Amino acid sequence: MADIYGKKVFILNPQSVIREEMLHLLIAAEYEVALLRDTQKALRALSKYPDAILFINIEEGMKESEWEAFIRNIMRNEKTREVRIGILAYNADPVLKKKYLMDIGVRCGFVTLKLGLKESFRIIVKALEANEAKGRRRYVRAICGPQDRAMFNVKYAGEFLTGTILDISSVGMACSFDKPQQLKPGIELDDIQLKLRAVLCRASGKLVGTDKEKEERLLVLFGNNISPRERHKIHQFVYERLQEAIDAL
Repeated sequence: MADIYGKKVFILNPQSVIREEMLHLLIAAEYEVALLRDTQKALRALSKYPDAILFINIEEGMKESEWEAFIRNIMRNEKTREVRIGILAYNADPVLKKKYLMDIGVRCGFVTLKLGLKESFRIIVKALEANEAKGRRRYVRAICGPQDRAMFNVKYAGEFLTGTILDISSVGMACSFDKPQQLKPGIELDDIQLKLRAVLCRASGKLVGTDKEKEERLLVLFGNNISPRERHKIHQFVYERLQEAIDAL
C-alpha cells in the first residue's frame, strides 16, 4: 500500500533541459521535486530521506566510471540502499543502458533525453508512478514561516480582511486572519489576493472548515476557475520553498 506522503524526487547534476523545461512539468504534475548540484549534498539529502527517488545525469561532472562507483556506493550503503535510482543521459548506447539496468540494477530506468521532452517526461512519470512517488497525496504543499512573507487579503461583507498563509498548495491553503473573524464554513471568497513573497496572485475560494486541533487555522479551497498563470505562481512558490529546505541541509 502506498504511504500517505509519497517520496521526494531528487535530480542530481541536471542537464539544462531538465532545469529549464522538465522541472516545470514535474512541478505542475504535483511531484515533490528538488535539484541537487553536487554529490556530497546528494548524500546528505539521501541520508535524511532514504526512501527518495534519485535521477542522475551521468554525462557531466565526473567520468562515467566515477558515477558508476558513486551509484554502487549509494546502493551498498546501509543508510541509502533503499533509494531508487534512475539515469538521465543523451547517450543512447545500448551497452551503457544494459550496464545500469541489468548489471547495476537501477530501479527507475535509463531515460534517453534525445527522444525529446514529451517522451522523456512520459518515461520519467511512468517510473515515478511505478515507484508510488506521490503516495496517497495528490498535491504538494509548502509550509510557510515568517521568513516567507506569505500573506493574503480578501474583501468580505464590505470589510477588508487580512491574514497570514500557514501552508499552501495549488488547490488551497491553511491560513489565519490577523483579527478574529466569525466566518462559517461554506462561505464564498470571491477575490482573494495572495502575496507569496514579492509575487501577487489572485484566486477565488471557499472556506471549508477549521483545523480540528487549532480552530484559528482556517482551511480554504481555491475555486476551479483559477487561471493557469496564477496556479503556476503557486507551484513556483511551493517548489522554491521545498528547494530551500533541501539546500539548507
